[in-house]
Amino acid sequence: MASLNVGNLGAFLREQRRTAQLSLRQLAADAGVSNPYLSQIERGLRKPSAEILQQLAKALRISAETLYVQAGILDERQGLDGVEVQTAIRTDPALNEKQKQVLLQIYDSFRKENGYGSTDADAAPAGDVPAGDVPGHG
Repeated sequence: MASLNVGNLGAFLREQRRTAQLSLRQLAADAGVSNPYLSQIERGLRKPSAEILQQLAKALRISAETLYVQAGILDERQGLDGVEVQTAIRTDPALNEKQKQVLLQIYDSFRKENGYGSTDADAAPAGDVPAGDVPGHG
């Protein structure tokens, strides 16, 4: 099996930390890890455990699954229901944290409204509006 992408994880964490406008010390404190340890993770010198990744994800307000994928612990396609869209929203540097949270809430409400609780995102249910019924064209 391929080695873990520890360097890629470190770069990803650094980018997320900067996007969240957190210093290394702030993120380390928020995640409950030491400043030197977090620095080593960001530089690709250390491989954090799943528990540490979860703490970092919580402090960064991103999904732990996102970090698991970045670390190579979890395959991107292992039944991550809606995670690709959520990850895209959470990691978009053009959005601020409030905008990300609002988009995530809207996305989640649409998924629930359309009957996607914990089902596979690829299996689309029948919609309420037929494909040909576009508002303003009738």
